[in-house]
Amino acid sequence: MWGALGAGPLALAATLYAPPTAVVQAAPAPHPAEARTPADPQGAAELFVDLWLRADGTNADSSIATAVRGLAPEVDLPKRPRSTDVPAAAAGRVVAVRTAVGPEAWTVVVAAIRDQTEPAPAGSPNRVAPLVRYYAVSGTGGTEGVPVTISGAPAEVAAPDAAAVPAAQFTHRVPAGGALEASLGEFVRAYLGGGQSGGLERYLSPGLRVSAPKTAPYVRIEVADVLTDAEAATAAAVPADGTKARVRIRVGGEDKQGVRWPLVYRAEVTARAGRWEVSALESGITDLPSGTSSSSPAAVSGGGR
Repeated sequence: MWGALGAGPLALAATLYAPPTAVVQAAPAPHPAEARTPADPQGAAELFVDLWLRADGTNADSSIATAVRGLAPEVDLPKRPRSTDVPAAAAGRVVAVRTAVGPEAWTVVVAAIRDQTEPAPAGSPNRVAPLVRYYAVSGTGGTEGVPVTISGAPAEVAAPDAAAVPAAQFTHRVPAGGALEASLGEFVRAYLGGGQSGGLERYLSPGLRVSAPKTAPYVRIEVADVLTDAEAATAAAVPADGTKARVRIRVGGEDKQGVRWPLVYRAEVTARAGRWEVSALESGITDLPSGTSSSSPAAVSGGGR
């Protein structure tokens, strides 16, 4: 007020008749509800089968039996006779191979793989016991924050049926000695030779980076055949720049012990400057999608050179 008087009548009037100023605090932002990640029953089923195969119902207070009942409190355990030294049927590895999820329950088929073969039981027509046995584990939960619950002991089941093989997409055979077959042969030998026969860069399109397996044990590498999905790739001469094709390469690699290993690679190739270059190398087990480029997740790629 006194400052306004010193500044003059107009400043005093502005101070007296100015509307009051309210101090407004920003309302705290609402915290979003915590996202609940559904539990994966596969991991629980794998752990359960592994422990169950090791458990012994005659020693219900053992640490393994306690761990099993922590997953399924009412489960029945295998019982081993005390009169003989019967080893636990532990698997060297357990892997979930199939999962079926319904609205209120799930079932996971787990493969139990032994580390080594064993003699078959007496009276069995087989000479050795199965290397892989399959168990189905059922339970509930795993969605909307509901914990996974295993309903009981696993059921031994037959091996799951193999999935149907999709129709072949590589319908054209690349002639031996042609430009494409020769380029891919040089690339495969450099790749599986750990880069010792020459740098991989000379066989790759600009921008693609591929790391060769340094521990590849092969002393001899041969290309058995090359199939492609594009008829243009079967010509003896290299087509116009930018022509692309997908290829499947069957390779035979022989190691130092004389063992021959059949290998299969899938890749995309592109014509450039009168030669074929690898523009995408598949890193998974499925075919490269149609139109895949070197930036596709299915290809091993990287920055430019």
